[in-house]
Amino acid sequence: MRLIRVATYNIHAGVGGDKAFRPQRTAELLRSLNADVIALQEVISLGPDGFAFLAELAKATEMTAIPGATMLRGDAEYGNALLTRLPASNVHKIELPFNGREPRGALNATLETRLGRIGVTVTHLGLTHRERMEQARRLLAALPDDPPEQILLGDLNEPIPGTGALKLLSKRFRLLPPRRTFPARLPLLALDRVGYCGALEPVQRAIPRDRLARIVSDHLPLIVDFAMSRARSGSP
Repeated sequence: MRLIRVATYNIHAGVGGDKAFRPQRTAELLRSLNADVIALQEVISLGPDGFAFLAELAKATEMTAIPGATMLRGDAEYGNALLTRLPASNVHKIELPFNGREPRGALNATLETRLGRIGVTVTHLGLTHRERMEQARRLLAALPDDPPEQILLGDLNEPIPGTGALKLLSKRFRLLPPRRTFPARLPLLALDRVGYCGALEPVQRAIPRDRLARIVSDHLPLIVDFAMSRARSGSP
């Protein structure tokens, strides 16, 4: 069976549960996911002392980085990013501002995968209900219809299944059942979510819970393997 593996991960700007900025362990965990594409939130382009954080993560994982910054923090860009092993095209950022709150956004790209062309979107929604609702509306309005197979990945900050922004997003995406990913040391909330549409079919999900995963960030990564449905793939 042909599969692609996607992951979503809020990396907390590389600062772990011990308050230390250790990019090497972030890279180690990302490598361990063995994903074709990783949607990152809370990424900084530069770390302490001008360290090129996102570029080094791409180098360490042997993936291509597609930045999707939403704001500046000092001299560093901060926001979303995609790491991918797959050829990407039609890359564009979607701004999701709301009434002077922290700037939010999404990053969309079309990837050439072993399953065909798939659109992938990474986002990180806001902290208040009204904010998330408006951001979900804007995101749905801005996403392309082509290709028909689309994957949504991100920290949606919506803790109650079937409500708020999740209810809006479910008009287009089939959201996978929630899995608790926050806080990393003792997960209580399912803030990190994966949605999909078109002929994609989720095959397997996983959340690393080893010692490294519990310390690298305040979130755990969420991994999903997708196949193409039998009807679309032409399988008997």
